[in-house]
Amino acid sequence: MKPNHSESQAIGLQVAGMDCPDEIADLRRAFAGQAGILELSFNLMRGTMTVKFDPSVVDSEQICSVVRSTGMNATTVSDRNVSTNNQSVGERKVLGLTIVSGAGAAIGLAISWIPASAFHHTTWPSAVAYTIAIAAAWWQIAPKAFRAVARFQLDMNVLMTVAVVGAIGLGEWFEASTVAFLFMLSNWLESWSVGRARRAIQSLMELAPPTARVQKENGLEVEVDASDVVVGDCVVVKPGEKFPLDGRVIEGNTSANQAPITGESTPVNKAIGDEVFAGTINQEGAVVIDVTKLADDSVLAGVIRLVEQAQGRRSPSERFVDRFARYYTPAVIVGAVLVCILPPLLSGGVWGTWLYRSLVLLVIACPCALVISTPVTIVSGLAAAARNGVLIKGGEYLEMVGKADIVAFDKTGTLTCGRPIVEKVIPINSTSVSHLLELASAVEQRSEHWIAQAIVAHARDQGIAPQPCDNYTAISGKGAKAQIDGKTYLIGNHRLLEEENDCTTEIHEAMLEHEDCHHTVVALSSDDGPLGVFLLADSPREEARASVDELRACGVSTIVMLTGDNEGTARAVAQACGVTEYEAELLPADKVQAIEGYKASGKHIIMVGDGVNDAPALAIADVGIAMGGGGTDASLETADIGLMTDDLRKLPWLIRHSRRTRGIIVQNVVLSLVVKVLFAGLAVAGMANLWMAIAADTGASLVVTFNGLRLLRIKSER
Repeated sequence: MKPNHSESQAIGLQVAGMDCPDEIADLRRAFAGQAGILELSFNLMRGTMTVKFDPSVVDSEQICSVVRSTGMNATTVSDRNVSTNNQSVGERKVLGLTIVSGAGAAIGLAISWIPASAFHHTTWPSAVAYTIAIAAAWWQIAPKAFRAVARFQLDMNVLMTVAVVGAIGLGEWFEASTVAFLFMLSNWLESWSVGRARRAIQSLMELAPPTARVQKENGLEVEVDASDVVVGDCVVVKPGEKFPLDGRVIEGNTSANQAPITGESTPVNKAIGDEVFAGTINQEGAVVIDVTKLADDSVLAGVIRLVEQAQGRRSPSERFVDRFARYYTPAVIVGAVLVCILPPLLSGGVWGTWLYRSLVLLVIACPCALVISTPVTIVSGLAAAARNGVLIKGGEYLEMVGKADIVAFDKTGTLTCGRPIVEKVIPINSTSVSHLLELASAVEQRSEHWIAQAIVAHARDQGIAPQPCDNYTAISGKGAKAQIDGKTYLIGNHRLLEEENDCTTEIHEAMLEHEDCHHTVVALSSDDGPLGVFLLADSPREEARASVDELRACGVSTIVMLTGDNEGTARAVAQACGVTEYEAELLPADKVQAIEGYKASGKHIIMVGDGVNDAPALAIADVGIAMGGGGTDASLETADIGLMTDDLRKLPWLIRHSRRTRGIIVQNVVLSLVVKVLFAGLAVAGMANLWMAIAADTGASLVVTFNGLRLLRIKSER
């Protein structure tokens, strides 16, 4: 009977021992075909997996049992109490076994150097030490190798087991123990590198304080868990303390160090009405904030979720390496077998000699360094970007943004500040300015568009309160209409009035006169005819022109502005920002069509925007980047990358960061393959032994790991 997915449940499990993509693959295979399992998702950086299941078929204990069958342990967790403690314990266990294995190999070697005359016999004590070294490593390796063989698969653990057993069979105890120790060291390095990246993410989670000082109605201050604070509570934050939640300042003035969230290097002044974010630091004065978001909904919580979710999205380089390793390991086994049997059969070589050489080939061909090189680099790149105020939703986008040929900008709120003001109100047909503002603000009071907010704010500054309106309808990319006292009013751009046949000669000339300058022009009309025109202005961002110039210096061939504003305003802003190409008077669908046109040329395009109207274009671009500070929820949700500071200078930094990341990936892959090819040749020629091979492989793993972790030290250039 087909399970009812509407009654499904989800369980979060913290999995001890899930340190690399191989373990995730093992878990997927273990759950394949299990009745009642509907969906699996993994978060390598937190060491967790989420299982969606049908509770009428399978329960949580059975799910944990399946995880244990892979040699890993699972404990049920909630989203709030996930920690890295289990991973730290696992890392220490691997380190302990590695130390025991290394000590056994060293002691065995030391004993073997003692002259036979000093003792009756020195062979068996060294053999015992070597056995301890091998056993300590096999405690971790052998179970994984046996499970792989049982699944008819060949992985790194199988390769190492074959190499160690073969060396023992040839009487090479020192080399067998050295191979075991160095492979354990490689495993610990992998676990340590993942743990380092995990701790980088964990440090984000620890930015916000766990408690908040809530001010009660009687004036008393009570310290409570931040998770228990509700929207509307008043929280007191003293100088030097971190803001525990997102909110708005209602008492006091201060400055905030927002670097932990946005990457801004200088403190930002905060006065009454200004927003503050959880995890940022109150610098100077005591303030009271009105909490606007729950702990789980804060900007910081969103940052953490995005960074964590990004780990599950595989980049093109990671997918390539995974596919390569899938075919590479069986090919190595076949090659080693041929090296072992062909020379003795065809040229009368010594079986023992060629068996040993085939074992060396197996060891050097182990794809440890190759497999670990890419994910460590990607995770480090994502974490470094997050610390610099750039949120990237996956390694795929981190890699792709560096390939950009074209960058397309929205105008308002992206290239401009997004805080326009009404510069002039022009009445028509004897309408007074105050009555015109009263009617326009009545229609616009229900809209969140920047033009509407500017008109409402201007009316409020003039002491004019909007009337109530009925039957409000927003007309996307054009304007709005509503009824006031039974009469229909229309407010919008030139195109809207022409489509509605409300564009009289008088209003057409008035709008046309001002559209050629640096203004956005909207008009208000009623059933009785046109009433007036509003001129609004929005200045370009200070950093816009410098950022556009930097993008060109980065090799971006085309920079274009896509806007719904009129031709004159679009031309003025484009010239001010140094943008040579622009398209004006575009509806959301027109922006999508423009993006598709650029993509059809085979070039990679980035779209940068901030509004609801930009969401479709952000989704269709190769990479969508949203202005996170002033951007709408819709654009942030749709975009692949968010700029937390709305600082356009982060764009050229991001492109350079992407190219640095891709460059390190290429370096790591090339180094791994060169080492393997070189030592494979030495192995066949009889010029390399087992410990040299594993030392070279471990050394390569160490180099690519530290090379990838270099990205964690990357600082913003601003």
